[in-house]
Amino acid sequence: QVQLVESGGGLVQTGGSLRLPCAAPGRTLSSYAMGWFRKAPGKEREFVAAISWNGGNTGYADSVKGRFTISRDVAKTTVYLQMNSLRPDDTAVYYCAATGYGNVVRIKQSYPYWGQGTQVTVSS
Repeated sequence: QVQLVESGGGLVQTGGSLRLPCAAPGRTLSSYAMGWFRKAPGKEREFVAAISWNGGNTGYADSVKGRFTISRDVAKTTVYLQMNSLRPDDTAVYYCAATGYGNVVRIKQSYPYWGQGTQVTVSS
């Protein structure tokens, strides 16, 4: 079992930035491919970004490409989602997820481990 904890959410104005960390207390994430997803009210949970277990490969949803960056620290204890040029349609609960299989994994059903989510609200 892998427990994931997200943080860093909040209220930001259009054009602002936030960085969301995701960590697994008491363990490293070195052997896991990681992903970020989001769920807006009335919508399905959707893929945002993913990173391979060694950080060498990343993938993004078209809606965030060029604005968001996923990364992991050298110690492989934390995965980050840097969000720049935020827009009101980025408002959602953001979740990080981990899987022991795959490289850059875009399918939410492929992730067995999820965090509790952190709210991001972008005001216009």
